[in-house]
Amino acid sequence: MQYKETFWMACDSTEQLRAEYGPFHTRDEAEAEARKLGFRYLLRYEHLLDENEEIQEVRCIFIELPGRVVSDPTPNSLHTRCATCGECATHDQPWQAEVWADIHEFEHSRHRVRLFEHARGRGLKEIGGWRAS
Repeated sequence: MQYKETFWMACDSTEQLRAEYGPFHTRDEAEAEARKLGFRYLLRYEHLLDENEEIQEVRCIFIELPGRVVSDPTPNSLHTRCATCGECATHDQPWQAEVWADIHEFEHSRHRVRLFEHARGRGLKEIGGWRAS
């Protein structure tokens, strides 16, 4: 006999690189938090468990929230990540990202830092060639 376990998450997009917040036991809890955060989607996870409570199957279902979601006025954030070692940081200003990258690449020769912009509802987007100019 299989048992189904369901939990809810608030998320900002349907992309693979998305922000998720939760888990919540009910859809109402997840929806309230999604609206507070300015997220446009809910994500319902369903785990199908066997008689030993081992996960046999995982289902993910995205639900777009109806109406306009009130988002807070936070601007897009910048994220730096070293492509070599994976160390990362979050920045409010472009100059902070550049300073972090300079220090990291100075302290670790042959490391390369990449820059990403995170916009709510759209996920992460890499900014290519940002160190060339």
